[in-house]
Amino acid sequence: MQDEPPVVVLRLGHRPGRDERMTTHVGLTARALGADRLVLEAAASGRKETVTDITDRFGGPFEVEVTDQPLGRVRSWDGAIAHLTMYGQPVQDVEDEIRSVHREEPLLVVVGAEKVPFEVYERADFNVGVTNQPHSEIAALAVFLDRLFEGRELEREWRDAEKRVVPQAAGKRVIDADEE
Repeated sequence: MQDEPPVVVLRLGHRPGRDERMTTHVGLTARALGADRLVLEAAASGRKETVTDITDRFGGPFEVEVTDQPLGRVRSWDGAIAHLTMYGQPVQDVEDEIRSVHREEPLLVVVGAEKVPFEVYERADFNVGVTNQPHSEIAALAVFLDRLFEGRELEREWRDAEKRVVPQAAGKRVIDADEE
């Protein structure tokens, strides 16, 4: 989020024909809940357009990039790495330490799509489980980012938005951003 070291979400893996919606939702969740950037594998490059379109319409800042070397990003990352896995330490046990580290350096959050190479577990500073039960990577990312930012991401100001959602008790209302 603004005025803090960046949080970058790396979507590691993408099974074409199976993961399009999941990968898109990882990107939308990262954007909506405070991450600064999403990095996708080349196999998921089609998802970049969708997430960028949402950012253009509903505001940012948020960046999406594509790499053909996703493990290279993990290997060369200059900052802390949190790998979201149901096999990790409970988020409630490590969230204070992760927040403390993130105050000083960038954070790479690795979200797997399929079997994650063991190297990621070894290189991660934190292997984090939001629960040690099977669950979706989208749920894991949402809970993790909310814990990391302690709810501040829910009050975030969106810049350069074309559209704005007006909260309603019932129904839907989307207006041009320059309307009151």
